[in-house]
Amino acid sequence: MANNLKQVLTGISGILVTPFDEAGGIAPALQKPIVDRALAAGVHVLTANGNTGEFYSLTIDEAEAMVDAAAAHVAGRAPLVAGVGRGIPDACQLAKVSAKAGADALMIHQPPDPFVAPRGMIDYVAAVSDAGGGLPLILYLRNDAIGTEAIAALCAIPGVVGVKWATPNPMKLKAAMAASPDHIVWVGGLAEVWAPAFYAVGARGFTSGLINVWPERSVAIHAALEVSRWDEARELIAGMQVFEDIRAEDQGGANVSGVKATLRLIGEDCGAARPPAAWPLTADQQARLSAFMKHNGLVPRAAV
Repeated sequence: MANNLKQVLTGISGILVTPFDEAGGIAPALQKPIVDRALAAGVHVLTANGNTGEFYSLTIDEAEAMVDAAAAHVAGRAPLVAGVGRGIPDACQLAKVSAKAGADALMIHQPPDPFVAPRGMIDYVAAVSDAGGGLPLILYLRNDAIGTEAIAALCAIPGVVGVKWATPNPMKLKAAMAASPDHIVWVGGLAEVWAPAFYAVGARGFTSGLINVWPERSVAIHAALEVSRWDEARELIAGMQVFEDIRAEDQGGANVSGVKATLRLIGEDCGAARPPAAWPLTADQQARLSAFMKHNGLVPRAAV
């Protein structure tokens, strides 16, 4: 599986939303149509308990239930990556449960602890690796301030096969790639809009929240990038830019809200985004989103 995983990581890493019911509890069954649509479109690998899945708003029990559900929905049709993180006890517990659920790899969220030490991160990743029973590890890097030397040391930990680079610093990515072991797969972690810049320095593949609602566009962008059709890729990205612009607003707090509002428009209500996310969208955001959906033929005219 390790070699296959490394191959699919150069494709699209779809980050699944976590559906909620009207009372605000998780509603795992509502995720299945999203999984089916993404896999039918050709998305290469899916991730449960990522940031688009509102990982930090979930209890550990909820996160465990969602990785179980995602594994059942995927049913072996594609590799499943499970996000784990927070304090060591929670991260290790979730790693164990994810392995038991059938996850093919663990994505380790970079700890938001205000006192993260670069060398402490090495102990953190090693502990999660032990708890996961040897599952391949993917580092989710949202803060490159730990430095190139520390990133290279993390990549040298046995079991680490990939890095999702989620900072807007292509040149630091290039330096980290040069300093790290050759076997690491470097994935663009800022979705479709940043993919061309990351491809330019040697990364391959990208994460995507768009796959929850319009996976065909993500697949088309990836196909264009893989054969260096840069103009086509840029045009395809420009055509979904409104969606990503809305998600980036409210200091990024509309990220999940934009996805869930779009799911409502296509008739697949997955509930609200939990605080502290920006929910609901503002009237202006909703109007722009509706116009975007109508323009691209993604919802019936009567729905917008």
